[in-house]
Amino acid sequence: MEIATEHATEIASWVSGSRTLERVDKIPGDASSRKYYRVHFKQPLMGAGSSSCIVMKAEPFVEQGLELPFLMVRGHLESCGVRVPAVYDVDPARGLVLLEDLGDVTLLRQLQEVSSPDVERHAYEKVIDSLVQLHVKAGPDHASADRRARMEGFRLRFDHEKLMWEVNFTIEHFYEQYLRRQIRTDDRRVMLEGFSGICTRLAAEPLVLTHRDFHSRNVMHHGSDYVMIDFQDARLGPAQYDLASLLKDSYYQLEEQQIQRLVDYYIARFEAVSGTRIERNAFMEIFDLMAVQRNFKAIGSFASFLNRRGDATYLKYIGNTFENIRRALLKYPAHSRLREVLFHYYYF
Repeated sequence: MEIATEHATEIASWVSGSRTLERVDKIPGDASSRKYYRVHFKQPLMGAGSSSCIVMKAEPFVEQGLELPFLMVRGHLESCGVRVPAVYDVDPARGLVLLEDLGDVTLLRQLQEVSSPDVERHAYEKVIDSLVQLHVKAGPDHASADRRARMEGFRLRFDHEKLMWEVNFTIEHFYEQYLRRQIRTDDRRVMLEGFSGICTRLAAEPLVLTHRDFHSRNVMHHGSDYVMIDFQDARLGPAQYDLASLLKDSYYQLEEQQIQRLVDYYIARFEAVSGTRIERNAFMEIFDLMAVQRNFKAIGSFASFLNRRGDATYLKYIGNTFENIRRALLKYPAHSRLREVLFHYYYF
């Protein structure tokens, strides 16, 4: 057996009780502190249909046990017909979870090889089918009383306070710490009042269970499936939160016409599955405003990775992310002053 990476001996001792290992490989993870490993077996793992699995290494979670948010949300989504990775084993004391191996092809990687706008659109439509299933079927009304009481995501929501906390986070980590800007009092007031008005609108929207980080890196293309990952921070919020995360992605830029078509597709699918009518113009305005807040929050996250742990990996996506904000705000003259101030401190 080949063991050539941090934690591999611990992982091997855990999974090899009734299984014969070949090797353990470390694989790239996400922006969190979690680590991931691909474990190769000499024969298919019973119930997996594959000779490899993924081990997620986190901090020990003995107190939470099977109520670990990742496990709770995963089980709920699966019960609602949302495609998520299967779980084969759990060791809370070691912080280990044995997961289905979905391969290495994210939606983002698949999109690098699309041959036409039609192929691109069809891929997104399949992902949106899964998103609609989440929004319509996974809310509190579709959970047992026990799960409603125990799942943290049902107790948390994107209210005005949370949305504005994210705005202030970006002002601090991006403008003040990373760019080292001194923001004038009047300009700070424009930022805060402008965003407060936007966040008031967003917080008043109907609630669904949102994935919270639904973009092209957090969807795996596996066979004919598109599988959600990194869903442990799910909470209640507007449906447009996830849709804006997907279609106004920091990592992949869609043409505006394609975005409009995909928003229309989401609306049609949501109406068909839920039986609820959506007024398109009102939905589209909230989508745009959500894209502004969501992308602004992402910029703060990218800067904080550098400020807090010296990771500059995500700084290269800030340009795309600001462009998403600029294009959305240009549609709304009432927010022109906010746009001017945001970009003044970004560009000068």
